[in-house]
Amino acid sequence: MNILQIGILVFSIIETLNITMLYFSPGMKMGNALGVFKAWDTAQEDENMKAFVHYMAAWVAGAKLIFILIGIVIIIWGNIQTQIAAVAALIISIASFFWRLYPAIRKMDEEGQITPTGYSKTLLAMILFFILGFAVVFVIGLIRYIV
Repeated sequence: MNILQIGILVFSIIETLNITMLYFSPGMKMGNALGVFKAWDTAQEDENMKAFVHYMAAWVAGAKLIFILIGIVIIIWGNIQTQIAAVAALIISIASFFWRLYPAIRKMDEEGQITPTGYSKTLLAMILFFILGFAVVFVIGLIRYIV
């Protein structure tokens, strides 16, 4: 197994844990589940909002599942060029967090809508860690491919 496959596999395992939480315990306050949002508790009190929020949690989990399964296919059957391209695509897709998601969660955090306070900074560090980790994996994989 090469470094690219290992990187994709580690990402897939971590995302599988997140999917498990979103499907079976979306209100948790750990692992990027939805319990950190104060609106989660409020939504549970209104049957319409509760149904909508649970649907959206399952929808996000399903979308993540697509990425994981494609990653597994790439690990098993993808050639080195496909694996390099997949890692580059993961870097770009993870970096899209900074376009809409980070500004929104930072604002909610600043307005006291998230518990614990400062969670947006924790999430920022986690996303940067993913991007940096994949960048290292990408460079090593590319160098091994070229050499």
